[in-house]
Amino acid sequence: MADRLTETFERIRPARRIPAARRRAAKSEALQAGGSVARTKLQAQRDELAREFVGLQWDLGGIAYEMASRDHFRVDVLTRRAAKLQQVDSALGQAERMLRLEREGIAGACPSCGGVQARGAVFCWQCGEQLTPEPTKGSEQPKPEAAPAPDDPATVELGEVTRQ
Repeated sequence: MADRLTETFERIRPARRIPAARRRAAKSEALQAGGSVARTKLQAQRDELAREFVGLQWDLGGIAYEMASRDHFRVDVLTRRAAKLQQVDSALGQAERMLRLEREGIAGACPSCGGVQARGAVFCWQCGEQLTPEPTKGSEQPKPEAAPAPDDPATVELGEVTRQ
């Protein structure tokens, strides 16, 4: 039964996102000859997330249809499935944004969860951990004091030398 469902999912494209994802994949494969290992890993991650997104979207639609046909909705089930779909959609969006940063590249990975991060990210999009450490009090650089203005009375008084 699971094999039949898998075949059905592969034959039917329920989401509008799939043709666009395939176009992007074909376009990125053309660029892949000069691409980096991190980029191909990110492309593979994006493709896997797109497949998972389509499967979850298909399941959510099927569940909603079955509940409607039986006139018995279980909101808790729909909410859990929709939350999982939103989580995968968020991860897919992040992967697509990072692929768009082709020239800037990937800034690094989260030390907590290993998720790849875009340049300039302060918090991990996946686990919420802070990526840049906060400066401690001992590591702060003292601010240089500004030179006093020439019209400042203190400067004028200090500039005069008095002899006694």
